[in-house]
Amino acid sequence: MKAYYHLPGLFEFYELYKAFLPLFRERREYFYDWCEIGSVYGAPMDCIWGGGRVGFGDERLENVLSLMREYGISSRLTFSNSLLREEHLADKKCNSLCAAFERNGTVQNGIIVSSDLLLEYLKARYPGFYFVSSTTKVLTDFGQLEAELDREDFRYVVPDFRLNRELARLNVLSEAQKRKVEFLCNECCWFDCYDRKNCYENVSRKSLGEDCEDHVCVSPQAKRGYRFSDAMKNPSFIGTEEIQNTYLPNGFQHFKIEGRGLGSAIVLEFLLYYLTKPQHQLKVREEIYLDGMLDLF
Repeated sequence: MKAYYHLPGLFEFYELYKAFLPLFRERREYFYDWCEIGSVYGAPMDCIWGGGRVGFGDERLENVLSLMREYGISSRLTFSNSLLREEHLADKKCNSLCAAFERNGTVQNGIIVSSDLLLEYLKARYPGFYFVSSTTKVLTDFGQLEAELDREDFRYVVPDFRLNRELARLNVLSEAQKRKVEFLCNECCWFDCYDRKNCYENVSRKSLGEDCEDHVCVSPQAKRGYRFSDAMKNPSFIGTEEIQNTYLPNGFQHFKIEGRGLGSAIVLEFLLYYLTKPQHQLKVREEIYLDGMLDLF
């Protein structure tokens, strides 16, 4: 079975993917043969339907469309704002993005959603997309996850990262349910966080332009920010060995890598760790760093 990675930064890290994707196609021997790129997700800045992270992507739409079409990779718009109201559905920018991405080449594109109001609107107006249930729903109860997996609306469901290790219950899901599970692998959030939903709702308010204070993270290590080395110590972390030896053999194929709000240098480290054979990581890193047009810092 193949593992399919869903990568961050559709608009945010265009320059990184512009350098990385030719390597992934032309020097395939550098990369694990058991994995593929399932999609790249993200959204440009100032999208009121946006959620999860405050978007900062500023790449031109036509460039993003062209790159994803050239490499036959599914694009996912991250429209996971959970606080949308009826009047927000007419937003011109977000509707224009949907119209542009609904049919872009031969690969079907998707939309990550949290709001059922938005989901019903998108299903009716843009039937060419598939839909992903967002991790911003914070589905920490296993029964909630099962119910979400049974919804025909969604091709994939991203559970809260704290369910990653519920293997005894995950492994007895039906094959159809397993095909829809998309694990968030590299979350650095405090495993015992009790305020995650409020954190996401704060982002939703900011995306809507509401005047609100920044969310105060309750993690004891909040001042450290994101560190991949810390994420690897998280009880929910899913590494490459576990993907090969535990998740794939049990029928799970989809893995989401977070990182839209980070820098391209750390996202490159994700690409090296999850997709690149250890003996070729330096070669890939050198190819990327020696691209004079790419600002990694």
